[in-house]
Amino acid sequence: MSANKTKPGTEVAVDALFSTLDVERRADAEGLVDLLSVTTGQPAVLWGSIVGFGTYHYRYASGREGDSCLVGFSPRASEFVLYLSGVQFDDVAAEADALFSRLGKHRRGKDCVYIKRLADIDISTLRQIVALSVTRLKQEYGD
Repeated sequence: MSANKTKPGTEVAVDALFSTLDVERRADAEGLVDLLSVTTGQPAVLWGSIVGFGTYHYRYASGREGDSCLVGFSPRASEFVLYLSGVQFDDVAAEADALFSRLGKHRRGKDCVYIKRLADIDISTLRQIVALSVTRLKQEYGD
């Protein structure tokens, strides 16, 4: 099996990524770093083009395994993509759906959440979603 292409880098690289953003998007990116750092208790580290927080080691039934960040986000051109893999599990789906219904303006994929601006969402609800995702990943894969 091939190795994962996305691996953790350094905290310094996060600043370099943000230097390419306009003032408003940079402020939102820094706000996400603050929120995710506090919620996870982990520093921001660049994983390719993803700003990640914490790590976990996964192993699937197929035998594929690797490491990933507990939560992360990517400041794409038109929106932020938040990676919240822990909300995809069936046993937290109802709780996650209830939280997402209160989040504000967003769209959602399987384990991704897309937002344009922090002003569009309820920060307290996002904090709860992140905490749910982290807790569930730790239950599934350990600390």
